[in-house]
Amino acid sequence: MNSTVQSQHGENIYSREYAQSRDQQDRLRHLRDQFIIPTRADLKRKSLARQHGQQKEFAGADDDESQECTYLCGNSLGLQPKTLQKYVSAQLSLWGSKGVYGHFKEVKDSPIPPWVHIDEAVQAPMARIVGADTSEVAVMGTLTANLHLLLASFYRPKERRRKIIIEGQAFPSDHFAVESQIRHHGLDPDDAMVLLKPTERSSGDPAVRQPPLPTEMILAIIDEHAEETAVVLLPGIQYYTGQLFEMERITAHAQSKGIVVGWDLAHAVGNVPMHLHDWNVDFAVWCSYKYLNAGPGAIGGLFVHSKYTADPSLPDGVESIANGDAEKYHPRLAGWWGSSKTSRFAMDNVFSPTAGAAGFQVSNPSALDMSAMLATLSVFDQTTMSELRDKSIALTGYLENLLETLHRSHQAPYSIITPQLPCWRGAQLSVRMKHGLLDHVVKALDKEGVVVDERRPDVIRVAPAPLYNTFEDCRMFMDVFSKACREPVDT
Repeated sequence: MNSTVQSQHGENIYSREYAQSRDQQDRLRHLRDQFIIPTRADLKRKSLARQHGQQKEFAGADDDESQECTYLCGNSLGLQPKTLQKYVSAQLSLWGSKGVYGHFKEVKDSPIPPWVHIDEAVQAPMARIVGADTSEVAVMGTLTANLHLLLASFYRPKERRRKIIIEGQAFPSDHFAVESQIRHHGLDPDDAMVLLKPTERSSGDPAVRQPPLPTEMILAIIDEHAEETAVVLLPGIQYYTGQLFEMERITAHAQSKGIVVGWDLAHAVGNVPMHLHDWNVDFAVWCSYKYLNAGPGAIGGLFVHSKYTADPSLPDGVESIANGDAEKYHPRLAGWWGSSKTSRFAMDNVFSPTAGAAGFQVSNPSALDMSAMLATLSVFDQTTMSELRDKSIALTGYLENLLETLHRSHQAPYSIITPQLPCWRGAQLSVRMKHGLLDHVVKALDKEGVVVDERRPDVIRVAPAPLYNTFEDCRMFMDVFSKACREPVDT
């Protein structure tokens, strides 16, 4: 690595001293202490429990293996909040000591509310993260299941309006969900799916890395298919390239053509500030195991704008559910947990939806999952999305500077494919390796306790999460990465 590259103030940006000085200036650095950072030995050990003498087995002369790993994979799975064990343990104690009474009985020394209210306890903090009114959010299900539920409500093809616009390289689960919904309505995906594909040429500044799917191109495709399109479904952030979409602008444009707009926020939630209510987004879904740090396969969430739920007499939502009595609300696939609490346990088979997004719930949520959500949301409550975004821009900008400087000075065998401007991306940088180099680089990073993820054939994704990552993490990644890039040439 070039050790003489300097910042605008004459500092060596590749030095440990520089990175650590940036960390000392970080007002959110205390939040890192609220997460369990695996050590390098933890990653290599083949058991959960550390065996006697095992630390020495991995430790070198400088005991590097006892050090925390460099974890830059929050875009795939976030780290565990330390407080999670307290919340989950309290949930297990509540179940063990109260049994079925845990549904309704208040326990004064428990951070967990009675299970009948646990879904309400996470609504407000979750709404703050996505920029919604509390009633517009429900923490429930999983991302793809929630997407199916909301497409059942909002994709209602009629006459010519039968198409769904989706990106051509969407995450497979989104593609499968849309394709199956189209087939469910007896339509042909080859006709009813419009796939957005990157343009070969960009109209932007050639000196600046442009978004693979420019907003102007997306708007033009919407215009081209406007009269035949029922729904636009796009990701807030594209999982592969890391592109951040102009959600407000795309939403407004599509809606001006009479099109419903939904967003998959898997890589955006907890990553970038959003204002779903103010942007007039129709619906959105997300998972909670990436930047939200709720654990692998954690419970998901959804957003439904209040314009669809605030008025119980919506004219376009007449559905007869029971005994021929017409109830007026937006169409949905209903379940008992979406029914009003005042009548939920009456067992009279008359569906009266809970106001807001909660009325789209189907089954009672897992109390264990909700305990994990309460734990991680308690960390988010100690800061704001604006503060996290400021730190994220600084971290990712520093990482980009390291990568680009080395690339310019050494013609390194990689290129960044994530758009260059902060307004076009979140925390993640996607780096495309020279063909055939990926396995070697990933193996070298793994050996040194640097955790990123790979997307074959040639891309690694590096994501400094502002809740727990540091400038030193970025510098450490670059130290190992640059050596790995040189080794095949040097040897």
